[in-house]
Amino acid sequence: MTSERFNGTAPLLVGVMPKQHPEVLQTATTLAARLGAPLVCAYVDEASYLVEWDPARSAHRLSLHPDADDKEIRALTSELESVIQAAAAKVPAGDDGVEWTLRTLAGDPARALAQLAAETDAPMIIVGTSERGFSHRIAEALNGSVGAWLTHHQSRPVLVVPYRMPAHEDRP
Repeated sequence: MTSERFNGTAPLLVGVMPKQHPEVLQTATTLAARLGAPLVCAYVDEASYLVEWDPARSAHRLSLHPDADDKEIRALTSELESVIQAAAAKVPAGDDGVEWTLRTLAGDPARALAQLAAETDAPMIIVGTSERGFSHRIAEALNGSVGAWLTHHQSRPVLVVPYRMPAHEDRP
């Protein structure tokens, strides 16, 4: 992990979440390495809401579940950092390493990613598709698709990385 003071190149922005399909980070780290761009990985905590926006620091947020412990957020952040580091380590040998950082944001994922992209002047936002299954389709119908919202409500290119496993192989 590196600081957010990158080498002068605007960073690519990738939305990350726990148990996300590895294709998203693999695609983002490979693309960042090939373009020589740093990577800002952003996790949006939907159980919190934004109180203050400060692009130099993580968002100040209040939890909608005040019983939730900060230890849970720290554990989740640590897990995400490990996953990101592993993906960055898999960058092909011909490419330079990837500078990256992890930001934790609050609120609606699509809007938070769009705001961070504007603040960091990211030339592209990278997100994954939603998971398959009935419950995920219901959640997407109620909450909306992050990728769809981003493509319709802001001017930056959005790369939506598909889940590559064929539908018949992802069933238990």
